Amino acid sequence: MKAKSRASSASAPVSAFVRHHFRHFNAAALVDATDDYIAHLDGGGRMLVTLAGAMSTAELGLSLAEMIRRDKVHAITCTGANLEEDVFNLVAHNHYERVPHYRSLTAEQEVDLLNRHMNRVTDTCIPEMEAMRRIENEVLAEWVAADKKGERYFPHEFMYRIILSGQLESSYQIDPDDSWLVAAARKNLPMFVPGWEDSTLGNMYAGHVIAGDVKNVHTVRTGIEYMTRLAEWYTETAPRTPVGFFQIGGGIAGDFPICVVPMLHQDLKRDSVPLWGYFCQISDSTTSYGSYSGAVPNEKITWGKLGKDTPKHVIESDASIVAPLIFAMVLGW
Repeated sequence: MKAKSRASSASAPVSAFVRHHFRHFNAAALVDATDDYIAHLDGGGRMLVTLAGAMSTAELGLSLAEMIRRDKVHAITCTGANLEEDVFNLVAHNHYERVPHYRSLTAEQEVDLLNRHMNRVTDTCIPEMEAMRRIENEVLAEWVAADKKGERYFPHEFMYRIILSGQLESSYQIDPDDSWLVAAARKNLPMFVPGWEDSTLGNMYAGHVIAGDVKNVHTVRTGIEYMTRLAEWYTETAPRTPVGFFQIGGGIAGDFPICVVPMLHQDLKRDSVPLWGYFCQISDSTTSYGSYSGAVPNEKITWGKLGKDTPKHVIESDASIVAPLIFAMVLGW
């Protein structure tokens, strides 16, 4: 056990509970990863958090937003789905439906959800009209305006513009302090959204390009431009302060940003840029299937992403349970 004082149950009940009960296996891995996260920040480090899966629909903003406000997270890489679904929840929360018995739904019941325009994410249904089409109307106006001016922005920049304009505030159905994207927009947090095209709004954007509403397909910046922006941010940040990598889930949200270091070293010959200074992944991917998302951290040493002395952690568990606990402990709750 690492030498760290146990939190007072009065001042930090969540932390005290976890430190007392989480002693072995994945529970102990959670505590170890948290202690190294805290040590990384205490040493002046910065942290990039990656969001895969459906973390926004899981309402991770309840804890992640405060992490952003308290400077415990300094950049985010997320899927297009997580970018948009935090806003969907922000304006349409009261129209969501929970389906706790989703495992026993019949095909006919699924068709009924389809006919009611309720898009299911495990046990939660996102309402198309109140959420997706509502935000489409707002962002389409931004796309068209930028297109006519010959301006180009990243997907997250369009969302930041909408949030900071205040035009959605009358439609908020949750406390905006529980929205991680609102917190990120207010701080102008560096953000990278690889593969944005694989999202509801990405599909809608393609449709508006096909329909001719947006004339220049490049009005929304994506892909390679995000990597060049990430390379600029990492090259500027890492030599001044170690940058950690906290990965929630797998897929492109994690695979894309971690590759920036070998790209800088091997393709741009910037050998002086440091490796990632901390690594933790919450995952339930199976290593033996050849899954990169399930690869143990040491494999990343062979790709030039992590060093042999980089603090490395894998917590094989449910991120919707683990991430809020880690964030709570980092926040001293």
